Amino acid sequence: MQSGSVAPVAIERFKNGRRQAEKDLLAVEEPMEIRLDHGSVAERRSQPISVTMRTPGNDFELALGFLFTEAIISSADDVHMIRYCTDMQTHENRNNIVRVYLKENVVVDIDRLKRNFYTSSSCGVCGKESIESVRIQCNPVLQTGIQVLPETILSLPGTLRKKQNVFEYTGGLHASALFDLSGNLILLREDIGRHNALDKLIGAAHAGKNRQADPACGILLLSGRASFELLQKAAMASVPIVCAVGAPSSLAVQIAKAFGITLIGFLRDERFNIYCGEERIKKMEQ
Repeated sequence: MQSGSVAPVAIERFKNGRRQAEKDLLAVEEPMEIRLDHGSVAERRSQPISVTMRTPGNDFELALGFLFTEAIISSADDVHMIRYCTDMQTHENRNNIVRVYLKENVVVDIDRLKRNFYTSSSCGVCGKESIESVRIQCNPVLQTGIQVLPETILSLPGTLRKKQNVFEYTGGLHASALFDLSGNLILLREDIGRHNALDKLIGAAHAGKNRQADPACGILLLSGRASFELLQKAAMASVPIVCAVGAPSSLAVQIAKAFGITLIGFLRDERFNIYCGEERIKKMEQ
């Protein structure tokens, strides 16, 4: 469990008709600002590009994953260095501002430095236009010849629950997990925000710390529902199979179909629904 990811709080618990004072643990939620340094030495610019409410921990992976899934960078090789803003006066602010230094030859599209507006469910952009916006940013090459056993898919939530350290204490975090095609857990990241958990996971994979952590050759498991934003990030990372414990949205199904992603929802209680890409799930012998 990451230091600073949970915080103790005094509560009064009502149980079996009695009320008593106890201690509880809550998932920590704090803002994190991502600042981007880019341009040549002569025209170097530094600007904030995003503020997200996250659970502290794996902050550099979160920043790296965010920049990749938002198509601001194409790989970790575009980044020279990531660090906290050590010039801040207070320790609290310093740990909540991450500064990403891009290499001089990396060109940044200033118009795209704000978080993609079309990912909001209230933005009024239709599904076709939203998917086309993602298509412009990425052209994922997905594994087409792979197949996974149904029992492998069914085993994933149980493996995730055993490894969700912070959730065990708080019950308040989302998780994104990367498995290989045999159902072995490769990477797991947690956060109070489901999109942050996935950005941390993708950032960790692109940081190259685990050579087996290739999203393009694995299965992604989401602990909650599958939204358009999460499928967009999965498409950017070329994930072939996405499984969610909860329900997918209609736009999530559309983007999965558009990019050839196998999308599974309601993966719990020894059952699941396949919404598209069923050819990657082996059929049970009759």
